[in-house]
Amino acid sequence: MNIVVLAGGISTERDVSLSSGKMIYYALKRKGHKVILLDVFLGYEGKNIENLFESQEDWAAQISGVGESNPDIEQIKALRPDWKKNFFGPNVLALCGQADVVFMALHGENGENGKIQACFDLMGITYTGSDYVSSAMCMDKGITKDLFIRYGIPTPKGIRLKKGEKETEKVPFPCIVKASCGGSSVGVTIARDESGYEKAKTEGYKYDDEIIIEQYIEGREFSVAVLDGKALPVIEIAPLTGFYDYKNKYQAGSTVETCPADLPADKFAKMQHYAEEAFRILRLKNYARMDFMMDKGGEIYCLEANTLPGMTPTSLLPQEAAVIGLSYEELCERLIEISLRDKNQ
Repeated sequence: MNIVVLAGGISTERDVSLSSGKMIYYALKRKGHKVILLDVFLGYEGKNIENLFESQEDWAAQISGVGESNPDIEQIKALRPDWKKNFFGPNVLALCGQADVVFMALHGENGENGKIQACFDLMGITYTGSDYVSSAMCMDKGITKDLFIRYGIPTPKGIRLKKGEKETEKVPFPCIVKASCGGSSVGVTIARDESGYEKAKTEGYKYDDEIIIEQYIEGREFSVAVLDGKALPVIEIAPLTGFYDYKNKYQAGSTVETCPADLPADKFAKMQHYAEEAFRILRLKNYARMDFMMDKGGEIYCLEANTLPGMTPTSLLPQEAAVIGLSYEELCERLIEISLRDKNQ
């Protein structure tokens, strides 16, 4: 099968996306597929693109920034001064159009917000993950929270606040402040007093013009991936210090992850149920991951949905899949199979 693994881009999660993309690329190569790893933003500038799937070259070795952490996004943008007129890098759409399927290894803005998915839908390009509607809804944490409340999925109490808007209500300290549209816990801060609160708002507004302020749930943190509508085993996430922020998510050895989580059977099943319900009401497809907190009294809260969960060496989805007997390579193939099946229905 001819497959494009699409990664990179110019979101704050570029480095995570490249890490996911590299692992997916090699996994699919090991399964015998003809695979190209492409940076969605920088593309491929070679002239002969007709027979690239037959090439034996190592695409991961050519992608700028693979293995790099904290990339300079402005420096990446400077490589393509015309990017605002066309986000896609050279030959990206042409190569994706030649593929049997595009494996979406993108994270963050212009990857998980539905814009690329909408373009692919118009062009008849098959891709992994959810469609543009559910991607856009889940990227906006305010919309996600509204739907959770509407359909009875427990979620922390909170408010939305646009930049420059007057606050008409307050969330008691400690509270969580986060950008409404963002991922990988970028722009997320725990505010414990007024001074910290003002700094947290400033940090959140760096990433979006709207922020979410919600009650801080003190307790244990969990995640549940959903594959084709069915919840995988619950995984518990216990950072050695702080909370599950960007550093703790992607720096090996900074977090203890336990799967299956050590939970009473009823709590385990309830969390899986809420994950499947969230998948359904958000109209998600293929796969996704829901994040949860459980307070000291045993109450469960669903925080958000991730439409393109990480596939890095420290990511949660592959760990959950392994518990049910799916290797990393088999997981990648399974996601492709679901995408092709849904296209043909």
